[in-house]
Amino acid sequence: MTRTQVLSRPQVDTRQALIGLLMAVALLFAQVLRVEARGPQDGFADLADKLSPSVVNITTTTTIAVDGGPRPIVPEGSPLEDLFRDFTDRRGPQQRERRGSALGSGFVISADGYIVTNNHVIEGADEILVEFFNGGGELPATLIGTDERTDIAVLKVDPPSPLNFVSFGDSDVARVGDWVLAIGNPLGQGFSVSAGIISARNRSLQGPYDDFIQTDAAINRGNSGGPLFNLDGEVIGVNTAILSPNGGSIGIGFSMSSKVVSKVVDQLREFGETRRGWLGVSIQNVTPDVAEALGLDASAGALVTDVPTGPASEAGILSGDVILSFDGRDVEDTRELVRMVGDADVGTTVRVVVFRDGGTQTLRVTLGRRETADGVASVEGGGAPDADATETVLGLTLSMVTDELREEYALPDTAKGVLVTEVDEASEAYEKGIRAGDLITEIGQQPVDTPASVAERFEDAREAGRKSLLLLLQREGQSRFVAVSPS
Repeated sequence: MTRTQVLSRPQVDTRQALIGLLMAVALLFAQVLRVEARGPQDGFADLADKLSPSVVNITTTTTIAVDGGPRPIVPEGSPLEDLFRDFTDRRGPQQRERRGSALGSGFVISADGYIVTNNHVIEGADEILVEFFNGGGELPATLIGTDERTDIAVLKVDPPSPLNFVSFGDSDVARVGDWVLAIGNPLGQGFSVSAGIISARNRSLQGPYDDFIQTDAAINRGNSGGPLFNLDGEVIGVNTAILSPNGGSIGIGFSMSSKVVSKVVDQLREFGETRRGWLGVSIQNVTPDVAEALGLDASAGALVTDVPTGPASEAGILSGDVILSFDGRDVEDTRELVRMVGDADVGTTVRVVVFRDGGTQTLRVTLGRRETADGVASVEGGGAPDADATETVLGLTLSMVTDELREEYALPDTAKGVLVTEVDEASEAYEKGIRAGDLITEIGQQPVDTPASVAERFEDAREAGRKSLLLLLQREGQSRFVAVSPS
């Protein structure tokens, strides 16, 4: 005999209620997802109200000397000569001054009046005025420090009472597609808010320390130096540049990431200047053909092209080394290495792993300071042979460095190596960027000083079945490696 389960009415109601509750939760979750996809349900008004008092308009005034025009020409010995001389002496120097002004934006980062903006907003200014939100008045600002490499400046005002301020967020956790707000003073129209999303990350425009967030939030002239906020009200970028054919916003704006800015601001507040680490090498990316020529398994790391006197040379790093790791972190390319070194503290000792002669070595390098190293020569001395000989190899016409060629190609007295005087435009060497005037200083990480030695290295590589050979070139004082086929 089988048993039939019979549900009582209360049990039926409970199950139906549970099913209804689950359906309601599912519907609410779907609605939340749709709201998140569109943006905050109530818009950005509350966030804008909260953040706007911390954003400022910046007005600068600059004195510009203008030529007062030509002096009257009086023939020498004329009876009027003394009269005109007395007249012009009374007028003083033949220049007059006019006042120029510029507008920008900024944001307060402390209650006692520290303000962040762009360097190009205040550069060369004689007077800086900061205007506060919603009739908050104006205050004169003092320049604390600037960093041209990241286009950041820090100002200071003396407020009569504590100011509203904002904090930096972590730009590294921001994702493409996240909502952002830009607040500033576009086109001198006063406080204005625009919203958009992060369009791209890790953009580089021209500087070695660039780490820009690209956004479609409207950014125009006058927004420079203003903040880019996430929806938590944290500054994740400083609005710096736009890409535009007409000078107005077309939805491609760039904000320097807070990861870069916050460190620069801390140093400017503490020292009035930046203090970046310096390794002391010239580097280039490792391309697949360069990796094959060196025997590397992957085209990663930073290839050292030159080692002037400095921390790296003292630690034993050599031209031709590939830096694979810096301070325990893998190096993907030159841009990443530059950032790692720049972020490191001056005077610290770090471990650098290099690939050399088919294996790896770990070296300890005590970092110098980037700002004091600018201008260090990247090419050191050495005499050039004065014999005259030429050779043609794989579309390259090669010559010894003579006095005549040194003058023709504007080579320094210290230039050494084998000079390229002609390049066949149909050759692989031309495709790889080798040009007349380049100096070949090494092949296969061994020095060369005659055209015959270059030809010999290529011949040896062909006989050994090598697919590529690594050339070290110098052009206008800069070194780089190029991998070419020896056949």
